[in-house]
Amino acid sequence: MSLDVQSCSRCEHHAVIHQIYSGQHLCQFHLKKSIKKRVSKALRNQLGLPSDARDENGNPAVILVCISGGKDSAVLLDMMVKIVGSRRDVELVCGCVDEGIDGYRSPSMECARSLAESLNLRFETIAYPDLGFDRMDAVVKSMPQLSKLHKEARGMKPCSYCGVFRRQGLNALADKVGAKWMALGHNLDDTAQSVLMNLGKGEMERIIRLAPHTSTPLDGLVPRIVPLRWVPEREIHAYAVGEGLPIHHDDCPHATGALRQKHRAYLAEMEASNPGTMHGLVHSMDAIRKLWSSTDNPPKSWKSGQASECSNCGSPSSQPVCQACTFQTWLKEISG
Repeated sequence: MSLDVQSCSRCEHHAVIHQIYSGQHLCQFHLKKSIKKRVSKALRNQLGLPSDARDENGNPAVILVCISGGKDSAVLLDMMVKIVGSRRDVELVCGCVDEGIDGYRSPSMECARSLAESLNLRFETIAYPDLGFDRMDAVVKSMPQLSKLHKEARGMKPCSYCGVFRRQGLNALADKVGAKWMALGHNLDDTAQSVLMNLGKGEMERIIRLAPHTSTPLDGLVPRIVPLRWVPEREIHAYAVGEGLPIHHDDCPHATGALRQKHRAYLAEMEASNPGTMHGLVHSMDAIRKLWSSTDNPPKSWKSGQASECSNCGSPSSQPVCQACTFQTWLKEISG
């Protein structure tokens, strides 16, 4: 019994992916061309690199490429090297945050380090304790007690804490390497999930603040770029495997039950029934941002990118005390 393997829509080689939204089947070569084309366009739109990006002292512009050892950041780095890696006026620096999750972060960091070293790129890391935060394994153990002491903590998942601490870690890495931009590995699925989550909660200002930040920079933060925002997760996985990139396949053990996981399932169902749904959500996000930027008097709930400073740590915050400092205060209360 033989298996009927679909041929590529652009050549006679075996296809490795079916782009349901376009109707095309692509082999590894044409998948690579398709992804590179979309990432190149995204970089042109989001970076807008001049012919010479060096600063007044002749130093190259630094792009911090945030890698974790997973497929998305591996493909992000691979594409960044292929598209801008040869430019002498640009330096790519790899950065990885160690959240402190036993059995998960160490092997994934080794994949990240291996990829960075294979490309002869500088690899920088920072751990939560370096920032004054507890390791995530310790935070998770403290969560039941935090819920008893603070009503705001009730119902929170580990990702609520980790996401806040992780952002601080990335900001610290950007400062450390003097980055002009920070590249994140958010794919089409991730972006569409974020849009859907925020629409469901009526939080339009959060949609406005989502990356990319090229045209809507946030005060005090290095602009985020998301070159993979138009590439679906399935295509990224197929590309990473086909190219033999070192990737860590396990999921975070603390992610179970997170709100994003539920939206991931909803959106996968919607996309299967109506191909192109994810693209539509991201286009909606761009339309909302364009409307906001062209409106003289936007609704009060549509907050601008202007942020004040946290009275405790001085980092940009929309509140008097940033969420990271609030969480850390809670944790200190129970640690004595």
